[in-house]
Amino acid sequence: MNQHAEVPIPPELSRRYRGSVNGRDWLASIPRLISRCLDQWRLELDLTAGTLPWTGHGAIVVPVCRGRDADKKGGGSEAAALKIAYPHGEALVERHALTLWAGHGAVRLLAADAGALLLERLDAARSLQDAPLDTAVPAWGAVMRRLSLVPDDKPEWRAFDHVAARAEQWSDELPETWEQLARPFPRWLLEAALEVCQTRGAVGRRSAKDVLVHTDLHYLNILARPDSADGPEPAGVEDFAAIDPQPMIGEAEFAVAPLLWNRLRELDRSGPQRALLERCREFSAAAGLDAETARQWALAREVDNALRYASRRHHDGDLARSLWVASTLAGRTLPGLPAPQELPEPGMAGAERVADQR
Repeated sequence: MNQHAEVPIPPELSRRYRGSVNGRDWLASIPRLISRCLDQWRLELDLTAGTLPWTGHGAIVVPVCRGRDADKKGGGSEAAALKIAYPHGEALVERHALTLWAGHGAVRLLAADAGALLLERLDAARSLQDAPLDTAVPAWGAVMRRLSLVPDDKPEWRAFDHVAARAEQWSDELPETWEQLARPFPRWLLEAALEVCQTRGAVGRRSAKDVLVHTDLHYLNILARPDSADGPEPAGVEDFAAIDPQPMIGEAEFAVAPLLWNRLRELDRSGPQRALLERCREFSAAAGLDAETARQWALAREVDNALRYASRRHHDGDLARSLWVASTLAGRTLPGLPAPQELPEPGMAGAERVADQR
């Protein structure tokens, strides 16, 4: 095996995983995994000295280059990204979703191995996070339409959980968790979420509307392709690609929720509740989705988020944000919460500033 320069581990990733035995084992394995992939796929590091690789909540992404096939015109090398993810359920099925999408609406999968993905390199500095909403809405909608594949007989489909099953799980678990956490919010909000779970779970089981769902399709998870025009252009769907899919099967409207718990500071101060519901309608319309179904799913997802935040230390701001969004979507914004413009963005309230709910 060839010797390669050591790739530094981003400090926030190290802090996040060094607290458990499994986490420390994974961190220790990263250099070996990177070295193996560089040799196996004939890659070269493309990381400027003194700079850190990219990182998400559960992965390190290293810029690399790979040589082009000798019979292809143009020669030179191809920019790519090597992703080493912590081996959890979502990471293990990511490759199957990327295989099905085949670069249409999502980052292209170039190669895969146990614990590693080789991906086309997107422009990490150009996401929809900083795009004006009147640009982000049609761009998101165009990507979402591309991603919404209907299941067929390909074997990859067997890897995904069903959204309706998630709703059934929540029906059982949310009340118990709510009691264990000493009822951290009013019962009526819990019951609103449970009503969604019962309704959407039943509909999802008997409807013929199943598609492949990117369940974490927030603004930062849609990046521009490097050869696209400078600045997001909503008309060019091929200019953007989704990353980090956390894929499931079910109603496409399940994907709208992350758009509603991000960028709250941009809501109209004179009527933020009305503005949040309007945002739900606008994104749903852009993707050809039903806004009421999207609202329901987002309510249930935020109640689940709220309970998880309530179980953690140093996440009071995240809990307040989830309660504001969930109760607003339920039509009865809880009193005593900060204005949405004062709430932290996901990942900015925890002690380690982790982005686990983006």
